[in-house]
Amino acid sequence: MTHAVVTGGGTSGHVLPALAIMDRLVAAGHDPGELHYIGTDRGIETRLLPPTGYGHTFLDVIGLQRALTRRNLAVVPKLIRATRRAGRLLGELRPAVVVNVGGYASMPATLAAFRAKIPVVVVSYDLRPGLVSKLAARRATAVAAAFAASPLPDTRLTGAPIRPEIIAVDRIAGRAAARAELDLPDDRFVVAVFGGSLGAKAINTAVAGLVAAWEADGSGSDVCIHHVVGDRWLVEAPPSRDGRAGIMYRVIGYEDRMPQLYAAADLMITRAGASTIAELAATGTPGIVVPWPGAAENHQLDNARTLTDIGAAVLLEESELSAASLAALVRSLHDDPARLRAIGAAARAEGERHRGDSLIRLIDDVAAGRADEVTT
Repeated sequence: MTHAVVTGGGTSGHVLPALAIMDRLVAAGHDPGELHYIGTDRGIETRLLPPTGYGHTFLDVIGLQRALTRRNLAVVPKLIRATRRAGRLLGELRPAVVVNVGGYASMPATLAAFRAKIPVVVVSYDLRPGLVSKLAARRATAVAAAFAASPLPDTRLTGAPIRPEIIAVDRIAGRAAARAELDLPDDRFVVAVFGGSLGAKAINTAVAGLVAAWEADGSGSDVCIHHVVGDRWLVEAPPSRDGRAGIMYRVIGYEDRMPQLYAAADLMITRAGASTIAELAATGTPGIVVPWPGAAENHQLDNARTLTDIGAAVLLEESELSAASLAALVRSLHDDPARLRAIGAAARAEGERHRGDSLIRLIDDVAAGRADEVTT
């Protein structure tokens, strides 16, 4: 019998939390063979799941587009077929619990679970949850939330799902080893730029302008920027600089060594996806967060403010983002180590609940029929 099916996906913002939950269940004593992932055959899970060794199934399901488009005509037929397939799969796996991490890819398995009367745990890690999480929460056995202000009903405050290797990051003891593994210099101020798994064009453009300006005026000789631009933007990214003439600039398409990057960076520049915000907090990494204004209901701004409103990160809205504004902000933090330490300390304090085990206990108790006994 399968212990848990974890479902969601489409983007790393859903897949990485799903993997974090599965990894944490294994760390709690469950055999990897007792876990199964269900996602979409169009998402990044097709790249991220196979190397993990976890059982996985990818369904032909698509999300509803905001704009009127012919693609929306296929949403319902595909959802019906995918739900039927998910139902057959759940009948074979017989999971004790289905864990929904959100996104359109989670709908077939969640609907099939409701129909089969399998308990469902909804895990919401955005301050403003998406439509699928809102719908699923109405019938879920339990709802786990990363933030006390979650609008979902009857939530348990558990923190966000964070991978064990992220929780284990030690930014003091692990700094030198992380820099060596990433081939980053030990004697420079390291700025890591990460715009999510797909990259962020606005951030990429501003960083490219910053690098060009600092190279032209000879500044930044003690700075190294490790820039994850996203595979789709790699062709148009500026070339790397080796640092001999000033700033050192490293550009790559995708980074799968995130624990090392959190340990190595003096400062991170990121979007404000829920997983990134939780990981900044859990690791105590000082960050400049640039929320994506195109996110549904501008929820990334809400995510960012959970840190920036308490001095645990610095907010830079995209409307204010430019090479000049970013350069000034990076320079001000570079020149004020005390402020940087204070931001990191505030972030780590906020991340305490993300590092705890209450989410995994809740999932296990729901699987065992003990949901009402959980205290979080």
